[in-house]
Amino acid sequence: MGILFTRMLSSIFGNREARILVLGLDNAGKTTILCILPLLSSLSIFIDLEFFVNLDLMKFCVFFFFLTGGQTSIRPYWRCYFPNTQAIIYVVDSSDTDRLVIAKDEFHAILEEEELKGAVVLVYANKQDLPGALDDAAVTESLELHKIKNRQWSIFKTSAIKGEGLFEGLDWLSNTLKSGGG
Repeated sequence: MGILFTRMLSSIFGNREARILVLGLDNAGKTTILCILPLLSSLSIFIDLEFFVNLDLMKFCVFFFFLTGGQTSIRPYWRCYFPNTQAIIYVVDSSDTDRLVIAKDEFHAILEEEELKGAVVLVYANKQDLPGALDDAAVTESLELHKIKNRQWSIFKTSAIKGEGLFEGLDWLSNTLKSGGG
């Protein structure tokens, strides 16, 4: 029923579909983000053994989210999800300052992948509700986002548990993708 409704809106409004890959180190909050969004809106979630697929009719842009684990042993398999990806949501645990260098290295390795060259990047500086969490400016510096010159990107402070900043980020992503980014 949801797919039929999506196709109907697409034929009326000419919406755009976007394949979005949700990545980040383990314990960054990726799963929490994709699980909390339906509680705050009318999103539908379909669960598979390997990933979540999440549809969102936000401003008539249909998002297909693919979430993979962030453990060291799983990261090599991220590339299985790279083909046809228009956007990356990279989730960072802003309170885990000890692993920001690893998060930065993994992030820049992703950006170098040929299959992701045109992908728009949304960074969620997550866990802003925790003591000692770095703000978005500090996470921007830690991830060296200023080095990104060949694609559109943005960073948003978020608290997945509280649902703060998530929709602002998706709104930016939706507008960016609709305007031709990705």
